[in-house]
Amino acid sequence: MGDSKRHRILMVSDFFYPKFGGVENHIYLLSQCLLKLGHKVVVMTHAYGNRSGVRYMTGGLKVYYVPWKPFLMQNTLPTFYGTLPIIRTILIREQISLVHGHQAFSTLCHEALMHARTMGYKVVFTDHSLYGFADVGSIHMNKVLQFTLADVSQAICVSHTSKENTVLRSGLPPEKVYVIPNAVDTAMFKPAAERPSGDEIVIVVISRLVYRKGVDLLVEVIPEICHMYPNVRFIVGGDGPKRVRLEEMREKHSLQDRVEMLGAVPHARVRSVLISGHIFLNSSLTEAFCIAILEAASCGLLTVSTRVGGVPEVLPDDMIVLAEPDPTDMVQAIKKAISILPIIDPQEMHNRMKKLYDWHDVAKRTEIVYDRALKCSNQSLLERLSRYLACGAWAGKLFCLVMIIDFLLWRLLQLWKPADDIEVVPDIVLSHDEDRGISQDFQAFNKDHSLR
Repeated sequence: MGDSKRHRILMVSDFFYPKFGGVENHIYLLSQCLLKLGHKVVVMTHAYGNRSGVRYMTGGLKVYYVPWKPFLMQNTLPTFYGTLPIIRTILIREQISLVHGHQAFSTLCHEALMHARTMGYKVVFTDHSLYGFADVGSIHMNKVLQFTLADVSQAICVSHTSKENTVLRSGLPPEKVYVIPNAVDTAMFKPAAERPSGDEIVIVVISRLVYRKGVDLLVEVIPEICHMYPNVRFIVGGDGPKRVRLEEMREKHSLQDRVEMLGAVPHARVRSVLISGHIFLNSSLTEAFCIAILEAASCGLLTVSTRVGGVPEVLPDDMIVLAEPDPTDMVQAIKKAISILPIIDPQEMHNRMKKLYDWHDVAKRTEIVYDRALKCSNQSLLERLSRYLACGAWAGKLFCLVMIIDFLLWRLLQLWKPADDIEVVPDIVLSHDEDRGISQDFQAFNKDHSLR
């Protein structure tokens, strides 16, 4: 790929490996596919324990674990301007042309996008979640999002429902927001060679055990199903503050032999859990997309899910049974799923998923968004401030003040440490044969390689 078409992308989020989740997997797999398309991709996140400094992952993916510690739900403490020097250094060292931030709840993402726009870089933002409009937390988060997206080049959402939610929350023009769904690695999530035999029906739940994932619904649904169907067994994978409720339910109804609690399941073991079941149950109360449903369908499981957020957009009607987030309706949906289970062909479902979702397709569509972002016209500080003023009578003035201070600090940094004094690092280019096992090849090198 010629340099004229080659993007140099900095992915920024508080959510990345070694933690596992939808955002973490999205950033990693999208980065790997962009690398294969010939682009340069660098990831910036905060330190996790002793994982600090520069690390290399499969395919030569470079990760900056900046020495900021999380303080709440993997998020770093907001500093506004504290991250400006290190972000500026990374942008210059890696010769970045575009910054891509992920997740509205990520503090590091918001600060990186703000600093990048101050320095004249084009920025793209991907929203992975749905937020409300009534509670105090959502109101504050929506105002922060409005500030961040006031000057964003382009935005991406993972579903049409998510797009509507983001446009309403941020006031972003709809023509700037693109819908690019998540995908699934079908090579990793394959059905079992033989379907679990016997009369027993196994329902699998793999989720973070938190309120948003509808654990309270599970507490009511599981005993009812076990009472109606003596041959049904549940496997619950995941951990979280709501786990104790499931354990109390299991004790109360004496279901120890029919509800297996696995605890936290490493991502590498998710397939082995899925292929031991027949039905995948998702009880989320809010969901922008839900990658777990894709993984289950790719393994040949029939899905039962609550009809919330972007979930109805994910799978065809014959691969999923939808229910309202109500215990009675969910019980009826599970009954329907059990009745149609004999006609489900896991291998056929897997083959359909191959055609429906592919990370390489996601990367190519994201590449188009990058191209359009880079074609956006450059604007002066005064032109950009007019966008922030439109965010509200008082908030607009506050946002303008924040950006003016950021601009002045950036100018001072340019005087104190000119860009010419920052060493540009060479790119690592690997062939497809070389990139296999790269994590092991770089392990010794990365162990003591710290960010300078």
